[in-house]
Amino acid sequence: MKLKWYGHAAFRVTSASGLSIITDPYTPETAGYAPITEPADVVIVSSDNDSFHCRHDLIPGSPSVINALELARDGGTRTVNGLTIHAIQAMEMEDHPFHDPDHNGMYRFEVDGITIGHMGDVGNPLTETQIAFFDDVDILLALAGDVPTIRLDDLKTVIDHARPRLVVPMHFRTLTYKPRNTLWIESFLAYFADDHIDFACASEVELTPGDIPDHTRVLVLDYAR
Repeated sequence: MKLKWYGHAAFRVTSASGLSIITDPYTPETAGYAPITEPADVVIVSSDNDSFHCRHDLIPGSPSVINALELARDGGTRTVNGLTIHAIQAMEMEDHPFHDPDHNGMYRFEVDGITIGHMGDVGNPLTETQIAFFDDVDILLALAGDVPTIRLDDLKTVIDHARPRLVVPMHFRTLTYKPRNTLWIESFLAYFADDHIDFACASEVELTPGDIPDHTRVLVLDYAR
């Protein structure tokens, strides 16, 4: 399995058989990250009304599109292109500093024996049910920029209880990200011992089940140029 970070909450997951999944694609002009030019078989968005998370229309090809919020409201599980996706409802922070909060979905799926959880755009402490949704995921794509998403103390609670084996930070401040309203990655990394943090120094890594650690580690990716 290959995992690539485009920036913000957008990733590309590619299976050994070539199935490709893109998560939460953004609008390049407003996010500041490069356009996503690679096609996908499946695109998952956490909502349909947030230009930083929902731009499936910008992905080349004719992918199957899954709206995680709609999926969470309609049974919570769907299989497309042989990929089974599970979703649970969430929402932006109730005291959002920029606009009224919107609902969105968090989701998880498995590729090549590796389970991946994506936190969407949640902005509040997770309930016990929401935390349990991420129990035993191998990789947690974690909102690591604090406000206007989940606060870092609350994120650490999720990590401590769900115990993902690998935490990949996303949605934090970078030199490219245009809105200057999130924290730099150092604030999130301060919650972990230095010897539990790895830097890929690249936007894409290749992982097998044997590469997944036994205990929680953080893997920091660079964003795609």
